[in-house]
This record gives sequence, C-alpha cells and structure tokens, in this order.
Amino acid sequence: MSSRHLSRSICRAMVAALAAALLSGCDAYLPGPGYQDVKIPQEKFRRIETLQLQEAVPEPVQSSDADPEGQGDPPAEMELSLEQCRALALTNNLALKARLVDPTIAAERLSEEESKFESSFFTNVNLDKSEVPGGTVVEVGEGIYVPSVGAAKSESVLTNLGVRVPLRTGGTVTLDFADSQTENLSGGGVFNPTYRNQLNMSVSQPLLQNAGRWANTHSIRVAAYNYQMTDARTKLEVIAVLAAVDRVYWRLYAAQKELDVRRQQYDLAQAQLEQVRRFVNAGERSQVEVIRAEAGVAQQLEAIIIGENNLRDRERELKRVINKVGLDMRGPTVLALSTEPDPVRYSLEPSGLVQTAMEARMELLELQLQLLSDASSIDYARNQALPLASLGYTYNISATEASRSDSLDMLFDSEFTGHRLNLQMVVPLGNEVAKSRIRQAIYRRRQRMATRDDRAVLIELEVLNAIDQAEANWQRILAARQNSILNGRLYEAEKRQFELGLRTSTDVLDAQTKFANAQSAEIAALAEYQIALVDLAYATGTVLGAARVQWDPIVPVADDF
Repeated sequence: MSSRHLSRSICRAMVAALAAALLSGCDAYLPGPGYQDVKIPQEKFRRIETLQLQEAVPEPVQSSDADPEGQGDPPAEMELSLEQCRALALTNNLALKARLVDPTIAAERLSEEESKFESSFFTNVNLDKSEVPGGTVVEVGEGIYVPSVGAAKSESVLTNLGVRVPLRTGGTVTLDFADSQTENLSGGGVFNPTYRNQLNMSVSQPLLQNAGRWANTHSIRVAAYNYQMTDARTKLEVIAVLAAVDRVYWRLYAAQKELDVRRQQYDLAQAQLEQVRRFVNAGERSQVEVIRAEAGVAQQLEAIIIGENNLRDRERELKRVINKVGLDMRGPTVLALSTEPDPVRYSLEPSGLVQTAMEARMELLELQLQLLSDASSIDYARNQALPLASLGYTYNISATEASRSDSLDMLFDSEFTGHRLNLQMVVPLGNEVAKSRIRQAIYRRRQRMATRDDRAVLIELEVLNAIDQAEANWQRILAARQNSILNGRLYEAEKRQFELGLRTSTDVLDAQTKFANAQSAEIAALAEYQIALVDLAYATGTVLGAARVQWDPIVPVADDF
C-alpha cells in the first residue's frame, strides 16, 4: 500500500472513530434543549403588580362527597405526639432535606480531589505533507553547471501513545511509544519510505516547590476538612429542626389550652348574663346590669376570635415543619396533641452544662476544623515560596529501518539507547507575592482563633442564660399556679357577693377576667418552661428526649449522569 493510500485510510479511520464517539453518548455531556430556551421577560423584574381583592360573599356549602382532586377528604382531626412530630420532621422537613444533600456534595468534592493522582492514557496522530524548496546544481553542458531550484516533497504519519502517572510526591512518570512513517516523494534517501520507532520512559520530580506528599495532598486535606465541616453544619441543622419542632409543639399546646380557657370564660359570661336577666326580670336588679353582662360576653367573644386565629397560626407552623403528606397547611385538619408537659424541676449545674456545650456545639467543632485547614494552608503557602526546581530523567530506545517490522525488531533489541538528565531551577527575585500569601494565611488563622474564642464566650453566655431562664420559668409555674388558685377563689367569692346583691356584674366580670388571665399565665408558664428546656438543650448542642438521633445524608438520583 502506498503512503498516500495509507494516509487516506488513517484519515478515514480518524473521522469514523470521532463520529462513533459522538453518536455513542458524548452528546449526553453537551447542553441540550431546555433551560437555554427559557427567556424571562424584563417586566418580571421591573414591574410591581398590585394586589386585587374582592369583596367577600357567602361561601356555598360544599357536599361532603365533593373531592375535586380525587385524593379523599383530609381527616377532621389528627392526633400527634411530640415523638411523632420529631420523626416526621426528620423525614419530611424541606429545609432539612436540602441540608442533608450537602454532605453528599462535599463527599464528591473530596472524591474529586482524591482522583487527582489518577493515571491517564494519551495518544495523538499527526499527518504531515510538505513541500520544502531546495537548491541543486544541474549540468547543462560539458563542464557547465547552473543552479536550479526544486522542491523536496515528503509525507509522514506520526502516531504517539503512552501513559502518564502522577505521583503523590509531586513527580510524574511518563511512558510513551512513537511510531512514524516518512516517505520522500522526491526520491532519494537511504530508506524510502523510512520507519522510525521510539520508546521513552521519563521521570520528573520537583525538588523544592510542590515537592513531597504533604504539599501535594494539601487540597485533599482541605477537602476532607470541608467534608467534616459540612457534616458539622448538617448536624447543627438537624438539632435546630428538632428544637424548632419542640418549640412549635409547645406553643401550639399553649394556644389550644388558651383557647379552651377563653371558651370556658365565654360560657361563664353567658351563664352570668342569663343569671342577670333572671334577676332583672324578677325586679331584683336594674337594666344596666344586663348591659354590663352583655359587654362581658362580647369581650370574651373577642378573646375567642383572637385565640382561634392564634391557634390556626400555630397549627400551620407545625404542619409546615413536619410536612406530612395529606396534612396541608390550607387543610381543615385539627391537630390534637397527645403529649402533655411534665413540669419537673431539674438540678442545672452551670459548669457541667458549659463543659458539655464546649464539647458538643458544632460551631466550635467547625472552627476547630477550619483552624486545621488554615494550618495546612500556611504550610502549603510556605512551600509555594520556595524556588521552583525540578529534576528530570529520560531513557529512550530508538530504531529506524525500511520496514515497520524491521524497525520494531531493532527497537526490541535495544541497539540504540539514549539518556538525558535535566535540572531546572527558577528563583524569584524578591518573592513578595509568595511572602504576602504566607502572611495572609497566618492572619486568617489568627482571625479564626479570635473568632473561636469569641464563639466560646458566647456559647457560655447562652448556656448560662438558658439555665437562668429555665429556673425563672419554673418559678413562674409555681407563682402562676398560686395566682390561678387565688383568682379562682376570688371569682367564686365575687359571684356569691353578686347573688347577695353586694356586687355588680362589673365586679364579677373583672374577677372572671383576672381568673382567665391567671389561667392563661399558668399555661404560658408551663409551655415556656418546656421551651426553656429545649433552648437549654440547644445551647449545649444536644436534644431532649430519651432516644438518640441518627441522621444520614441524602444521595439524590443522578439521572443525567
């Protein structure tokens, strides 16, 4: 086969290989249609619309059989315990779902850095056809020579392939094989065509800058620290979600009990109004007492409306946090809480709780990991300030023959070998850039150390404040309970005095209001004590409850991979 036919065959093979690669899946990594075609109009950013409201009209009564979405009617009531709410939040909370993907991303970043020492295969094929002008002397007559300009035409095909292995010491080992075929189309030469083969083995190793395992694994260490910091932030988010669930649960409990108190007071005001009307009809009281009693009923009705609105807000908040399927925030399902507060006084020892917080708070652990990363960055910056020096060694075996098989035989016989030793060095004059980077790394670490100390002081403050708040709320429970008992007795006394004609409806209603406020204060104290314990656990980096919490990162399905 002529060299021209060989070159054409090689070109066809290269084109076919490239087309096959594109058709076999390379297009999966190219941008496809979809997001490139999304065009958001400018008015979306610049125009502010007005809220259009319509006057309310009586809503038609819908049949219980109506189910436009075909999903079934939501339950009228759902009983939930605190443990169930925690489990639902850990499974369904949207903010937590997003946060649980972060460790997976960080793990992939670490895997990316660890893959920097993977070996690589390389190859290239070059086809070269050239015409080089050259001068010759031509005899035009006997003893007469004149110069003549001609063209030296040649065609060559060079194929090179090999393996490159990066080392953790910073060096690189390369093994490559080259095969070339050159044909002098103008004729001449010892071999035409000429086949050349060469086998090279080279080693390159930095001696100062970028030398050694420690410097070359710096990025891997930083990625590992970042992965651990991501885990710390994720754990902190899990604790925050659990604490938020507890707080919302007890606030909803307080809202439900507060509404019960207001409804009870409304019933008492209604009973007072009926009693006043009987006294007025009997001529024992003046008509003004009816007005006073009706005003008291209206006042209690307003309290019920406010309490119901507050209850709906708390229910929606808990529904959002637990994000249970079928428990939509717009749904009518009423949440019945089955966990009652357990007001137990605990011995809160400040020094032990502060020590627990110092060991368990993820913010301090994250800063500690960041300090380790900063220390590695300082060492790496100092390494980068060294002169750039590298030592290289190359060993090659060469062969040239009139046929490829003869050339390969000569190559395997190792008749022609070569050695090359190379030393390179670059020394910056002044090196201020590298020195500045070292100082920046040191300053950042010292800044981080100051931040860590400040964070430790703030955590200690949070723990001490949480201890005092828990103790104060316990005292509030005792005081509110005593106040509720006394105001209940006062209400009963004022009611008896009214029946004897010694008090007016206003006095009874005032006593009733004070009694209701005392009951509300007792409920609030119970809920706030439970919340104070939640805050104390959060301040120490822990959670309340008997069971430990174990979380795992979420690994999304990579459909486009």
